[in-house]
Amino acid sequence: MTDTTSTTSSSPTIPAGRWTIDPAHSEVGFTVRHLGLSKVRGQFREFSGSVESNGRLDESKVSATINLASVDTNNEQRDGHLLSADFFDVEKNQTLEFHSTKISVDPSGVTGTITGELTLGSITRTVELATEFNGIAVDAYGTTRAGFSATTTLSRKDFGIEFNVPLDAGGILIGDKATVELEIQLVPAES
Repeated sequence: MTDTTSTTSSSPTIPAGRWTIDPAHSEVGFTVRHLGLSKVRGQFREFSGSVESNGRLDESKVSATINLASVDTNNEQRDGHLLSADFFDVEKNQTLEFHSTKISVDPSGVTGTITGELTLGSITRTVELATEFNGIAVDAYGTTRAGFSATTTLSRKDFGIEFNVPLDAGGILIGDKATVELEIQLVPAES
Protein backbone atom coordinates (compact mmCIF):
# COMPACT_ATOMS: atom_id res chain seq x y z
CA MET A 1 0.00 0.00 0.00
CA THR A 2 1.36 3.42 -0.90
CA ASP A 3 1.44 6.27 1.56
CA THR A 4 -1.38 8.76 1.49
CA THR A 5 -0.35 12.25 0.46
CA SER A 6 -1.78 15.07 2.55
CA THR A 7 -3.18 18.31 1.18
CA THR A 8 -2.99 21.84 2.50
CA SER A 9 -6.76 22.28 2.71
CA SER A 10 -8.64 22.30 5.97
CA SER A 11 -9.48 18.73 6.87
CA PRO A 12 -12.15 17.53 9.27
CA THR A 13 -10.91 15.39 12.08
CA ILE A 14 -11.59 11.72 12.54
CA PRO A 15 -10.39 10.11 15.76
CA ALA A 16 -6.97 8.53 15.34
CA GLY A 17 -6.76 4.77 15.03
CA ARG A 18 -7.95 1.99 12.77
CA TRP A 19 -11.58 2.03 11.61
CA THR A 20 -13.36 -0.81 9.81
CA ILE A 21 -16.44 -0.94 7.60
CA ASP A 22 -19.64 -2.00 9.34
CA PRO A 23 -21.22 -4.14 6.56
CA ALA A 24 -24.64 -4.13 8.24
CA HIS A 25 -24.87 -0.36 7.72
CA SER A 26 -22.94 -0.02 4.44
CA GLU A 27 -23.58 -0.72 0.77
CA VAL A 28 -21.49 -1.16 -2.39
CA GLY A 29 -23.77 -0.66 -5.37
CA PHE A 30 -23.42 -0.10 -9.11
CA THR A 31 -25.46 0.74 -12.20
CA VAL A 32 -24.88 -0.09 -15.88
CA ARG A 33 -26.99 0.91 -18.89
CA HIS A 34 -28.91 -1.88 -20.67
CA LEU A 35 -29.78 -1.32 -24.36
CA GLY A 36 -29.10 2.36 -23.70
CA LEU A 37 -32.63 2.51 -22.27
CA SER A 38 -32.42 1.97 -18.54
CA LYS A 39 -30.01 1.38 -15.70
CA VAL A 40 -29.58 -2.11 -14.28
CA ARG A 41 -28.69 -1.92 -10.59
CA GLY A 42 -26.68 -4.34 -8.56
CA GLN A 43 -24.63 -4.62 -5.43
CA PHE A 44 -21.96 -6.68 -3.79
CA ARG A 45 -23.13 -8.37 -0.58
CA GLU A 46 -19.67 -9.16 0.83
CA PHE A 47 -16.96 -6.55 1.29
CA SER A 48 -14.56 -5.28 3.92
CA GLY A 49 -12.33 -2.29 4.38
CA SER A 50 -10.47 -0.07 6.77
CA VAL A 51 -9.29 3.47 7.35
CA GLU A 52 -6.05 4.17 9.16
CA SER A 53 -6.33 7.64 10.71
CA ASN A 54 -3.88 9.86 12.52
CA GLY A 55 -6.72 12.27 13.28
CA ARG A 56 -7.12 13.95 9.88
CA LEU A 57 -9.10 12.67 6.91
CA ASP A 58 -6.63 14.01 4.35
CA GLU A 59 -3.79 12.10 5.99
CA SER A 60 -5.66 8.81 6.31
CA LYS A 61 -5.16 5.58 4.37
CA VAL A 62 -8.09 3.67 2.91
CA SER A 63 -8.20 0.05 1.76
CA ALA A 64 -11.11 -2.15 0.70
CA THR A 65 -11.81 -5.63 -0.68
CA ILE A 66 -14.95 -6.73 -2.53
CA ASN A 67 -15.86 -10.41 -2.94
CA LEU A 68 -16.85 -10.60 -6.62
CA ALA A 69 -18.84 -13.83 -6.11
CA SER A 70 -21.24 -11.87 -3.89
CA VAL A 71 -22.64 -9.85 -6.83
CA ASP A 72 -26.44 -9.52 -6.72
CA THR A 73 -28.51 -7.88 -9.48
CA ASN A 74 -31.77 -9.50 -8.39
CA ASN A 75 -31.56 -11.87 -11.37
CA GLU A 76 -29.91 -15.26 -10.88
CA GLN A 77 -29.18 -15.84 -14.58
CA ARG A 78 -27.55 -12.41 -14.99
CA ASP A 79 -25.54 -12.88 -11.78
CA GLY A 80 -24.25 -16.20 -13.12
CA HIS A 81 -23.17 -14.51 -16.35
CA LEU A 82 -21.36 -11.78 -14.37
CA LEU A 83 -19.36 -14.48 -12.56
CA SER A 84 -18.27 -16.07 -15.87
CA ALA A 85 -15.15 -15.37 -17.95
CA ASP A 86 -17.20 -12.83 -19.96
CA PHE A 87 -17.14 -10.48 -16.97
CA PHE A 88 -15.50 -11.01 -13.54
CA ASP A 89 -14.07 -14.49 -14.24
CA VAL A 90 -14.32 -15.47 -10.56
CA GLU A 91 -12.42 -18.71 -11.14
CA LYS A 92 -9.36 -16.47 -11.63
CA ASN A 93 -10.42 -13.27 -9.85
CA GLN A 94 -12.01 -13.65 -6.45
CA THR A 95 -11.74 -10.03 -5.30
CA LEU A 96 -11.62 -6.41 -6.35
CA GLU A 97 -9.00 -4.50 -4.29
CA PHE A 98 -8.67 -0.76 -3.59
CA HIS A 99 -5.83 1.11 -1.85
CA SER A 100 -5.77 4.89 -1.54
CA THR A 101 -2.80 6.93 -2.70
CA LYS A 102 -4.11 10.42 -1.94
CA ILE A 103 -7.02 12.01 -0.12
CA SER A 104 -7.88 15.64 -0.78
CA VAL A 105 -10.52 17.55 1.13
CA ASP A 106 -12.30 20.66 -0.16
CA PRO A 107 -12.16 23.83 1.97
CA SER A 108 -15.69 23.03 3.20
CA GLY A 109 -14.26 20.00 4.99
CA VAL A 110 -17.29 18.00 3.85
CA THR A 111 -16.47 16.91 0.30
CA GLY A 112 -13.30 15.71 -1.34
CA THR A 113 -11.66 13.09 -3.50
CA ILE A 114 -10.11 9.76 -2.63
CA THR A 115 -7.62 8.72 -5.31
CA GLY A 116 -6.35 5.17 -5.33
CA GLU A 117 -5.41 2.02 -7.18
CA LEU A 118 -8.22 -0.39 -8.08
CA THR A 119 -7.16 -3.92 -9.03
CA LEU A 120 -9.11 -6.65 -10.81
CA GLY A 121 -6.95 -9.68 -11.54
CA SER A 122 -3.72 -8.50 -13.16
CA ILE A 123 -5.10 -5.07 -14.12
CA THR A 124 -4.66 -2.04 -11.86
CA ARG A 125 -6.04 1.40 -12.70
CA THR A 126 -6.05 4.72 -10.88
CA VAL A 127 -9.57 5.80 -9.91
CA GLU A 128 -11.01 8.86 -8.17
CA LEU A 129 -13.93 8.65 -5.77
CA ALA A 130 -15.95 11.83 -5.27
CA THR A 131 -16.49 11.61 -1.53
CA GLU A 132 -18.74 13.26 1.04
CA PHE A 133 -17.98 13.06 4.77
CA ASN A 134 -21.34 12.64 6.51
CA GLY A 135 -20.03 13.18 10.03
CA ILE A 136 -19.48 11.29 13.24
CA ALA A 137 -22.15 10.09 15.67
CA VAL A 138 -22.41 7.86 18.72
CA ASP A 139 -25.05 5.15 18.50
CA ALA A 140 -27.41 3.96 21.26
CA TYR A 141 -24.79 1.43 22.43
CA GLY A 142 -22.01 4.00 22.83
CA THR A 143 -20.15 3.07 19.63
CA THR A 144 -18.66 5.97 17.69
CA ARG A 145 -19.44 5.81 13.98
CA ALA A 146 -18.23 7.77 10.95
CA GLY A 147 -20.15 7.97 7.68
CA PHE A 148 -19.11 8.53 4.07
CA SER A 149 -20.75 8.52 0.64
CA ALA A 150 -18.67 8.12 -2.52
CA THR A 151 -19.19 7.68 -6.25
CA THR A 152 -17.05 6.99 -9.30
CA THR A 153 -17.57 5.96 -12.91
CA LEU A 154 -15.46 3.15 -14.35
CA SER A 155 -14.94 1.88 -17.87
CA ARG A 156 -15.40 -1.91 -18.00
CA LYS A 157 -12.90 -2.05 -20.87
CA ASP A 158 -10.20 -0.48 -18.68
CA PHE A 159 -10.38 -3.66 -16.57
CA GLY A 160 -10.43 -6.08 -19.51
CA ILE A 161 -14.21 -6.64 -19.45
CA GLU A 162 -15.09 -6.27 -23.12
CA PHE A 163 -18.10 -8.59 -23.51
CA ASN A 164 -20.96 -7.05 -25.46
CA VAL A 165 -23.54 -7.86 -28.12
CA PRO A 166 -24.12 -5.53 -31.08
CA LEU A 167 -27.79 -4.88 -31.81
CA ASP A 168 -29.36 -5.22 -35.27
CA ALA A 169 -30.77 -1.70 -35.06
CA GLY A 170 -27.41 -0.29 -33.95
CA GLY A 171 -25.98 0.23 -30.52
CA ILE A 172 -24.90 -2.37 -28.00
CA LEU A 173 -26.48 -4.51 -25.31
CA ILE A 174 -24.50 -3.26 -22.30
CA GLY A 175 -22.97 0.15 -21.65
CA ASP A 176 -19.22 0.37 -21.05
CA LYS A 177 -19.55 2.77 -18.12
CA ALA A 178 -20.41 1.48 -14.64
CA THR A 179 -21.31 3.96 -11.93
CA VAL A 180 -20.24 2.79 -8.48
CA GLU A 181 -22.01 4.17 -5.41
CA LEU A 182 -20.78 3.60 -1.87
CA GLU A 183 -22.56 4.26 1.42
CA ILE A 184 -20.11 3.46 4.20
CA GLN A 185 -20.27 3.45 7.98
CA LEU A 186 -17.06 2.95 9.90
CA VAL A 187 -16.60 1.79 13.47
CA PRO A 188 -13.41 1.64 15.54
CA ALA A 189 -11.57 -1.62 14.95
CA GLU A 190 -11.65 -4.04 17.84
CA SER A 191 -8.33 -4.22 19.66
